[in-house]
Amino acid sequence: MGTSTATLPADFLWGFATASYQIEGAVNEDGRGPSIWDTFCQKPGKIADGSSGAVACDSYHRTHEDIALLKQYGAKAYRFSVSWSRVIPLGGRNDPVNEKGLQFYVRFVDDLLAAGIIPMVTLFHWDLPDELDKRYGGMLNQKEFVADYANYARIMFKALSPRVKHWITFNEPWCSSVLGYNTGSFAPGRTSDRSKSSVGDSSRECWIVGHNLLVAHGAAVKIYREEFKTQAGGEIGITLNGDWTEPWDPENPADREACDRKIEFAISWFADPIYHGKYPDSMVKQLGDRLPRWTAEELALVQGSNDFYGMNHYCANYIKAKTGEPDINDVAGNLEILMEDKHGHSIGPVTQSPWLRPYAIGFRRLLKWLSDRYGSPKILVTENGTSLKGENDLPLDQLLDDEFRAQYFRDYIGAMADAYTFDKVNVRGYMAWSLMDNFEWAEGYETRFGVTFVDYENDQKRIPKKSGKVIGELFEKYIEKS
Repeated sequence: MGTSTATLPADFLWGFATASYQIEGAVNEDGRGPSIWDTFCQKPGKIADGSSGAVACDSYHRTHEDIALLKQYGAKAYRFSVSWSRVIPLGGRNDPVNEKGLQFYVRFVDDLLAAGIIPMVTLFHWDLPDELDKRYGGMLNQKEFVADYANYARIMFKALSPRVKHWITFNEPWCSSVLGYNTGSFAPGRTSDRSKSSVGDSSRECWIVGHNLLVAHGAAVKIYREEFKTQAGGEIGITLNGDWTEPWDPENPADREACDRKIEFAISWFADPIYHGKYPDSMVKQLGDRLPRWTAEELALVQGSNDFYGMNHYCANYIKAKTGEPDINDVAGNLEILMEDKHGHSIGPVTQSPWLRPYAIGFRRLLKWLSDRYGSPKILVTENGTSLKGENDLPLDQLLDDEFRAQYFRDYIGAMADAYTFDKVNVRGYMAWSLMDNFEWAEGYETRFGVTFVDYENDQKRIPKKSGKVIGELFEKYIEKS
C-alpha cells in the first residue's frame, strides 16, 4: 500500500491516542468520583478477565513517562480524554468542581506543550459520572444530560483554551448507544436480554441515547464557537467509528445495497444530522417512530456542528443482506456481518480482537465514501490500529518485535496517503491507537493495542515495541517537506 508518489501535506498532524479510563488508574485518588465503567467492572462476568481500570497504566502518576514516549516516537500530537468524574466527581452542573482533578489536566497540557507536543482533547470517552446515571438515567435523559455535559464542556474550555486548539466532544457515540443500551456489553449495560440485565429496552433506548449525544455535542459546539473559538483559533468536532464493507456476493445487488446501509447505520446515523440535517432514509424506513424526531431547536444546534470529521477506523467486513422483516432489536440494517465471503475468502488476517481483521484498501475506500457523502470535510483520523493474535502470551523479545502491527501501519498509513494524493480526500491528521497497551474495555488486559508494551506484572513498566518507531518513519516518508 502507499504508491511511491503518494504524499501527505506538510502541516499533517500525527501522533497517538489514548482514553482516560483505559490508562489513568488512580480511580479513588485526589477526589475523583466513580464513573459508570468503575461500577460496570464490579459486576461479575462483564469483563473477560474480571479486571478493571483501577490501576491500568497508572498514567495519572506517570505523565512524564508518557510524554517521554511521545517524544521518543517523534509524535507531533497526542489525543487523550478527560475523566469527567475526576473534574466534577458527581458530574452535575450544580455539583462542586474538584480543583485537584482539573489541575491535573491543566498541568498535563502545559507539560505536553513544553515538550513540543500538540494536545487534542476528547471531552467524553465513555466514562460518564456514575452519579448522573443513578440521578436521572444519564444519557437517556436529554434535558438533564445535555445541561450537565454543556456545563462540564464549558469548564474544560475555560481551563484549557486557548492552549488546546483541537477538541472532540464525544468518542464513538455508536458504542455508547449500541453497546451500552442495546447489546449491554459496555457500561451501563442496559439491554432487553434479561440474562444480562434486569433493565433496558434494546429496541428503543439506543436510538434515544444516540439522539441525546448529538444534541449534547451541538450544545458544546455552540458554547465553544460563541465563547472560545475566535480567541483560540481552535476547532471542534465529534469522533465517529465505522468499518468498511464489501458484499458477501458481489453479484447480488441486495448485498451491495446492504453494504451502504451498514455504513449508514454505523456512521451516517450521526454524520447525516450534522452534515445534512436529517437521519438517513434507510434508518427512518426500518425504525419508524423508534427513531426520535428532530425539533427545530435541536437541529439548530446539530446541523453544521463539525469543524472537522473525527474518524476512528480499524477494519472491514463482508455484508450479506437478510431477507424478511428486521428484528425489533436490530441495529445494523437487517444484514449479516461476516468475516468470509461467498467463496470462503477471509477479508483479512485474524487478530486478538474477534471483530478486527485488517483490510487497508477499505480505509482508502471509506475515506473516499465519507468525503463524497459529506462534501469533502477536513478529516482527522482519531484512531487506527490493531491487536495481534496471541500477543499477550509471547515471550517479551517476540512481543516487542510486533511486525504484524508494523505492517498494519505501513498498509493503513499508505492507504491514507493514497486517499489524500489520488482521491483528493482532505485528511489532515492521524492518531494511532494506541500509545501503549491499556485496559481494552470488556476484553480486559489480554488484548493489547499499544506501540508500547506495558508490563502489568512489574510496576506498569513501559517498553517501546518496533511499531512505534515504524510509524515515525512512515510519516517522515509521506509528509511533504515544507
